[in-house]
Amino acid sequence: MILIDSHCHFDDIRFDDDRTQAYERARQAGVIALIVPAVTRDSWSRLTSVCQNYPGLHPAYGLHPMFTQQHKESDIEALDRQLAGEYAVAVGECGLDFFIDNPDRDRQLMLFDAQLELAVKYRLPVVIHARKAVEEVINRLRRFANLRGVLHSYSGSEQQAQRLIEMGFMLSFGGPLTFPGAHRLRHLVSRLPLHAIMLESDSPDQPDAANRGGRNEPALLDRVLNAVAELRQESTEEIAFQTTTNALELFGIQI
Repeated sequence: MILIDSHCHFDDIRFDDDRTQAYERARQAGVIALIVPAVTRDSWSRLTSVCQNYPGLHPAYGLHPMFTQQHKESDIEALDRQLAGEYAVAVGECGLDFFIDNPDRDRQLMLFDAQLELAVKYRLPVVIHARKAVEEVINRLRRFANLRGVLHSYSGSEQQAQRLIEMGFMLSFGGPLTFPGAHRLRHLVSRLPLHAIMLESDSPDQPDAANRGGRNEPALLDRVLNAVAELRQESTEEIAFQTTTNALELFGIQI
């Protein structure tokens, strides 16, 4: 089976000691492509270097909402230049996070809108982080025509998921899905159309239930695959094929 990790921070310093070994473990596990989204402007050059050094890694560039206080208005102009001059498969990780302490909502909205505009300009999908903010994300997306993308580590309602899918967006799921107590999330995955689902590790974060408290990595993506297959009562082969197809089509990559 061939898998694509649709959201992995493989440039994170927590991979510095064994990045090559983690890469080889992923390949051996059938994870042959990784989408690597950025979080801050300062991380872009490092992310570019990591992706260039490992075949099958595909960069996305953006400004993460959890680091709003670090972002400057000039970062949007810099992102425009980055997207114009570097290979990228998406704009992101961008979005809204109203869960963090004292979120600057107005600034988050400004940065999110600006990145959506760049996605339209460069005809790229968006990789969206939405925590306690799915409804507001939907409202912002409706303002932009011809946008596609994914809400990663989706945590919204089934009704919101249906609206996003109707708008042409996908939803990706990772380690949280493997926890038996995640009843609402597990029920949602059992009901969503498979053509709208992708798999992700979000590594080194969001480890699965069997690795709770540990560092996550792309090689463990099969645990998410197995959880999806079990919840949907479908074969792992079918889930792997369709989620891989979904990622290839959304990000425009070849394997």
